[in-house]
Amino acid sequence: MLCIDAHLDLAYNALFWGRDLKKTVADIRAWERWLQGKGRGCNTVSLPDLRRGEVFLVFTTINARHATGMKTAIDFSPEGAYAIAQAQMVYYDLMKQQGWLRRLTTASQVKDHVRAWTDAPDTTPIGYILCIEGADCLLEPDHIYQWWERGLRVLSLAHYGPSTYAHGTNTIGGLFPPARPLLRSMEELGVILDLTHTSDGSFWEAVEVFGGRVIATHNNCRALVPRQRQFTDDMIRAIIERDGVIGAAFDNIMIHPDFDMANPNPEIVTLDTLVEHMDHICQLAGNARHIGIGTDLDGGYGKEQSPSDLDTIADLQKLPDLFRARGYSEADIEGIMRGNWLRLLGEALPA
Repeated sequence: MLCIDAHLDLAYNALFWGRDLKKTVADIRAWERWLQGKGRGCNTVSLPDLRRGEVFLVFTTINARHATGMKTAIDFSPEGAYAIAQAQMVYYDLMKQQGWLRRLTTASQVKDHVRAWTDAPDTTPIGYILCIEGADCLLEPDHIYQWWERGLRVLSLAHYGPSTYAHGTNTIGGLFPPARPLLRSMEELGVILDLTHTSDGSFWEAVEVFGGRVIATHNNCRALVPRQRQFTDDMIRAIIERDGVIGAAFDNIMIHPDFDMANPNPEIVTLDTLVEHMDHICQLAGNARHIGIGTDLDGGYGKEQSPSDLDTIADLQKLPDLFRARGYSEADIEGIMRGNWLRLLGEALPA
């Protein structure tokens, strides 16, 4: 069944992990077998495995944070974040030129892409929607216009820690002053606001200020995993009321309350554990129109922090049977796998 993944850090994996995503997952694992460190030799994502899993459209990220005191490999000075973002953009441009990816910026392009994958799946590139995860690479709010011209269609204000524009995951606070003019420009252009990674205060301020389309590309439920990274039921309802879609994330720390990153035991988490979060959102909505997939697989981790019955991203094809076992209709399952994201893109992107 054709499906959409609304959050993959492809450029991050290519640039910071040195992965050749044109190779299969098995080949990348073999290449990394001598490397030490979390996630090495146990990746789950590659372009061939996306195709094998019928993932025909992805939301791809650019992620370069301004250093916030929780230094990681993606924290830089403001100018460094700007420069690294350009490098990630060049990677996507190159994959596009080589025929692996196809950038989609309008509703009609998305519709044509669905038709192409239906008619010629073996020869059609994987489509992608360009997203920026955390807006630090925008040195000023007006930079959104440059990124729009380059194909940006989805933007989140923050990542981990405080950003230039908003408080993010693991922080308490709201928007910073530059966020309001940025949100006004996003609304004017039609950039979709991704509320993922915003702190509670930033979430509610952004929802109040921003009148455009809102989504969450990769988020689960605080009712099931009581950590700040997750959304409360009220936050989920706010996205539902704005006719948004939430992509379920496949990071075990977001799926099971007892998962311990220091002593990871992936056996306690399965894809059906994840479906509990997706079903919870459907119960809050009273329908299956507001949940989709946003795996975040290989987002700084690998199989050791993914559901135990997922070997590669191709195993997304196990999800339909899990929903059938819960009594979901075929129409609802197709919506969860791709239709809900397609509906939103058809309405939110330029015609």
